[in-house]
Amino acid sequence: MTRPLTVVVLAAGKGTRMKSDLPKVLHPLAGRPLIGHVLAAADTLEPTRICVVYGHGGETLPKAIARDDVAWALQEPQLGTGHAVQQALPHVDMAGDVLILYGDVPLIRPETLQEMVLIAGEGALALLTVKLADPSGYGRIVRNARGQVERIVEHKDASPEELAIHEVNTGILCLSAAKLAAWLDRLTNDNAQGEYYLTDVIAMAAAEGERILPCHPSAEWEVLGVNSRAQLAGLERRLQGNIAEGLMAAGVTLVDPARLDVRGSLECGRDCLIDVNCVFEGRVVIGENTIVGANCVIKDAEIGAGVEIKPFCHIDGASIGADAIIGPYARLRPGTELAEEVHIGNFVELKNAQVGFNSKINHLSYVGDATVGRKVNIGAGTITCNYDGANKHRTVIEDEAFIGSDTQLVAPVTVGRGATLGAGTTLTKDAPPDQLTLSRAKQLTLSGWKRPVKKQSDK
Repeated sequence: MTRPLTVVVLAAGKGTRMKSDLPKVLHPLAGRPLIGHVLAAADTLEPTRICVVYGHGGETLPKAIARDDVAWALQEPQLGTGHAVQQALPHVDMAGDVLILYGDVPLIRPETLQEMVLIAGEGALALLTVKLADPSGYGRIVRNARGQVERIVEHKDASPEELAIHEVNTGILCLSAAKLAAWLDRLTNDNAQGEYYLTDVIAMAAAEGERILPCHPSAEWEVLGVNSRAQLAGLERRLQGNIAEGLMAAGVTLVDPARLDVRGSLECGRDCLIDVNCVFEGRVVIGENTIVGANCVIKDAEIGAGVEIKPFCHIDGASIGADAIIGPYARLRPGTELAEEVHIGNFVELKNAQVGFNSKINHLSYVGDATVGRKVNIGAGTITCNYDGANKHRTVIEDEAFIGSDTQLVAPVTVGRGATLGAGTTLTKDAPPDQLTLSRAKQLTLSGWKRPVKKQSDK
C-alpha cells in the first residue's frame, strides 16, 4: 500500500536581491510564477496534501495562487528553514512521508522527485545532492570514512577543509513525517546565522543510524534557484532551451532555437517551421506542416495543418482552419474562427468574427462581431461598424458576397448571398441577394474651378 505523501513548499523568503515588492516566488518564468512550476511538479506525484509556507508579502501569495487544494502556513517571523517546516507540520499527515521543496527552485523534474519518494517509501531518508564546480554559498555534504552522509555544514559555518568539498546540499529531501517532526523538535539556532537549519536534521538522522541515500538530478539546472533577476533571466533561457529541444525532437524546425519564447504550452505537429522571435502564450496547438513567420505573438490559439502565418502577426484567442494564409501584420482577436483556406492579409483586424471556407479579407480592414460565409471577398478598407457607443451589433455577410473597397457596414445589417456592394458604400440597410447595392454621392466636375494659390507676402 502506498504511504501518504505530503509536499511542503517553502516560499516565505523576501528575496532581497530581487529588489521588488512582489514576493520572489511570484516572479514569472516562461509565463508562470516560479512557484507555479514547483506546484506543477508536485502535482505529478499525486500527493495526499500540499502545504505552502509563506511569509514575505503577506496574503499576496495565497491570493495569487488561489488553489483550494493547497494548505497555507504562515511563517512569521522567519527564523530559518527548520522553523519554516515546523509551521507546516499541522498540515502534514504523520502516518506518511513528507517531501520538502522550494518555491524558488522551479526546474526540478518530476522524475527526480519520483525517485526520492520511492526511496522514502522504503524507509530511508532521500537527500538530493549535486556536485558543483563552484560550490560557494551552498551547504557542503560531509561524508564519513565509509562514504556515508554524516552531516551538512552551511557555507558560513564550514571549515577550510569543508569548504573544499564540491558535493552540496540542494535542500530537497523526502523522509518519514513522524521522524522529521521529532528531529525538528530538537533543533537549535546555535550557528552563525542564529537560525533553525533544516539541514541539522541530517546529522540527527545519521547519529541514530538512519539510512541516508543521496539522489542526484539529471542536470545541474534542475536544482538552480533564483535569488536575483540575473539568475531569473538565466533560468528563463535554460527553460526555453529545454522547450526548444523538445520541439525539435518532435519534428519541429526552429530557425534559431535561442530565439523562441514559450510562456505556457506549445504543441506542434510534425514538419512545422517556426521562424525567429516568436512568442507563444497560454495554450497554443499547431497542426503539421504549418509555418509561423518571424516576430509573431500567438496566445491561446488552435491552428490547423498547412497554415502559413506570415511575419508580425498577433493572434489571441482564435482558431484557424487548415491551409489558411494569415498576414503579414494581421491581428486576430478573441472569438475569431477561421474555416479552411481563409486568407487574412496585411493590416486586417478581426474580433469575434466567424469566417467561412475560402473567404478573403486581404487588405486594411476591420471585421468585428460578424458572420462571414463561404467564398466571400471583402475589399480593402472595409469596416464593420459594430458599436453604437453603448452596444455591439452583428453583421452577417452570406456566401459568395463581394464587398467593394472602402465600404462601411453599419450593424445590424445583412448582406445577402451573392450580393455585390459597390466601392465606397455605407450600408445601413440589408443588401438583397445577387444584386448590386451601392451608396455614393453624385460625382461632379466644376468647370472653371481653380485651385487656391498661396498669398504673396507684403515683405
